[in-house]
Amino acid sequence: EILPGLFLGPYSSAMKSKLPILQKHGITHVICIRQNIEANFIKPNFQQLFRYLVLDIADNPVENIIRFFPMVMWFCFLSSSGKVLVHGNAGISRSAALVIAYIMETFGVKYRDAFTYVQERRFCINPNAGFVHQLQEYEAIYLAKLTIQMMSPLQLERSLSVPPGTTGSLKRMHEEDEELGTMQVAAAQNG
Repeated sequence: EILPGLFLGPYSSAMKSKLPILQKHGITHVICIRQNIEANFIKPNFQQLFRYLVLDIADNPVENIIRFFPMVMWFCFLSSSGKVLVHGNAGISRSAALVIAYIMETFGVKYRDAFTYVQERRFCINPNAGFVHQLQEYEAIYLAKLTIQMMSPLQLERSLSVPPGTTGSLKRMHEEDEELGTMQVAAAQNG
């Protein structure tokens, strides 16, 4: 258990023979990570008992894993009244990277801190180098998003260097730009 209600493990922890253990831990949701060639043996075993999110992700340094972070956040949010098991084949690279991203964004912590936190609870994690690089890039993305969410409208206006009271004139300028663009398109079509 990485967090209360969030578990990380290998596919063997979600096999049919493990149903009593999953039920004992109160698992209600499962994130199953696999790539297409693994689909025949890494699959949802209890679709009638648990809600599943199945993600096709190759354990390859060039795989874009960042695109899956919002889905994982959303699925974990939906399961807030239950417990989630996140597993791949070995529970070491892909699934660990997704859990690290979840912890980073949920608690506003940096990659290194989230990695250490997860590794202290599952010592064998080892996201591939490409995933590590993407997690480090993601740190700047979600921290910027968090900063913007925490700013008041006045602070946000100041940080964008928009003098107070000019939003109306900026809107008019934007509308004028759109009209000019429409006129240019019409002239090109007529001409």
